Amino acid sequence: MRILIMGGDGYLGWPTAMHFSSKGHDVAILDSLVKRYWEAEFGAEPLIPVSSIQTRVRGWERATGRKIQLYIGDISTNHRFLYDVIERFQPEAVVHYAEQPSAPYSMFGREYCVETQRNNVVGTLNLMFALQRSAPDAHVVKLGTMGEYGTPNIDIEEGWLDITHNGRQDRVLFPKKPGSFYHLSKVHDSNNLEFACRIWGLRVTDLNQGVVYGIETPQTTMDKDFVTSFHYDAVFGTVLNRFIVQAVNGIPLTVYGKGGQTRGFLNILDTLQCVELAVENPADRGEFRVFNQFTEQFSINDLAAIVQRVGKGLGQDVVVDHIANPRVELEEHYYNAKHSKFSDMGLQPHLLTDDVVARMWETVRQNQARVHHSLVQPDIKWKQG
Repeated sequence: MRILIMGGDGYLGWPTAMHFSSKGHDVAILDSLVKRYWEAEFGAEPLIPVSSIQTRVRGWERATGRKIQLYIGDISTNHRFLYDVIERFQPEAVVHYAEQPSAPYSMFGREYCVETQRNNVVGTLNLMFALQRSAPDAHVVKLGTMGEYGTPNIDIEEGWLDITHNGRQDRVLFPKKPGSFYHLSKVHDSNNLEFACRIWGLRVTDLNQGVVYGIETPQTTMDKDFVTSFHYDAVFGTVLNRFIVQAVNGIPLTVYGKGGQTRGFLNILDTLQCVELAVENPADRGEFRVFNQFTEQFSINDLAAIVQRVGKGLGQDVVVDHIANPRVELEEHYYNAKHSKFSDMGLQPHLLTDDVVARMWETVRQNQARVHHSLVQPDIKWKQG
């Protein structure tokens, strides 16, 4: 298949591009490289140095004999660039990761909120029009987020909800209650894409993904230039990465508030599995389908306890510090999200075990000298911006 990976320089995009290329697909990467600029704004370097995308694709071709095409440009500010890429490459599948991915970044102030919404919402709108114009049968696999749902006091279905109201029944998109301007941009994406499926007949799979952990795939370990990014900072890093970096460096784990916040999580290997399953089993024309993409649910307290336990086994005491929550969110809540569709399609999950955390711990220990301690402390507050 001809598969276009939008955001192919990113944490998930680069491993996804290598994964599909290794399976023999004709892969192209599209990226503006703006994520590297956003990281530089906050001094948020990945723990392990990440090579340029040009170095990566050249190295991949030398190592495998497989060529990954590369398009550099901004899909949110230059729709004609995107039109040209779609016209020339004629993708059969588009994996859309090309979005600003950080809730704290979006809450830092007006400029960062607008940048998030512009980049994410307009970029997706431009993709919709580019496909309608030149590749209407292409299947879009769009990375959404479980954060679109928020934490409702009812079970979270996979995208859609069957309701009965005043004796009548209908099927509607599941009500959304996002917790940041970033998550809100994803809700806008979902609504726009569903509209394009319903009106234009596009085909879309919306992946409401949980929090991803891990950096190793069969391809990232082949060469130092193939590694993907490991962020531990309070802006672009994820909670498990931050906890492990804090633990290795003897810094108390910063649990926000009571720590009962519960979310879905999955290994990066399962992100690749899920995206591959979605690409190989496309949505029908006019279908907007939603998969909740995670394998396990944990609270922040659960994750802290796991890191404490692994640290104790490695001979290191790990202290937990409950700090004032910089976010506006429920710290104790009901959470039961359905996620059976990928299991029904054959997903074989890689679960979060102590051994997995211990391997991540060792990666951090080997790169401990590169840790900037100040980056793990949250300084973006939802109410203040």
